[in-house]
Amino acid sequence: MDNDIQGRPAHVAAIRERAEAEMREMGVDAAFIDRLVETFYGRVLAHPDLGPVFDARLSGRWPEHMAKMKSFWSAVAFRSGAYGGKPVQAHTGVQNLTPDLFPKWLSLFAATLDDIAPTPEAKAWFMATAERIAKSLILSLFYNPALDDPARKPA
Repeated sequence: MDNDIQGRPAHVAAIRERAEAEMREMGVDAAFIDRLVETFYGRVLAHPDLGPVFDARLSGRWPEHMAKMKSFWSAVAFRSGAYGGKPVQAHTGVQNLTPDLFPKWLSLFAATLDDIAPTPEAKAWFMATAERIAKSLILSLFYNPALDDPARKPA
């Protein structure tokens, strides 16, 4: 048991080191994360469907949100464990947030990566990660398992 406890910090450090090396090979660093977040959310605000939803929720709190998103993407990319937020709770109850906005969000994210990703590998990694995040949020926020109940479906 003691060996497991003592080995955990080394295991976590090894995971972080591998992630940092993987990101470095793709040309990803903290400056890229900052640029990605700044560019993407600038485009979100200008988007006719996404902008009003985000701005209504974040009006007056954009600097804090940007810092949080930079921390989030940095923690995801570098496996740093630095992000402690709760994305599902943060998105629960957002007015006018609907499942059909997520493909628009992903499309805008892809376009941002097309423009600024340092390598095709970085684009693929960030896009796959964003798709997983979107799917998770959609399922958490909108999925109702009762609707999949075969007993409730018409014959």
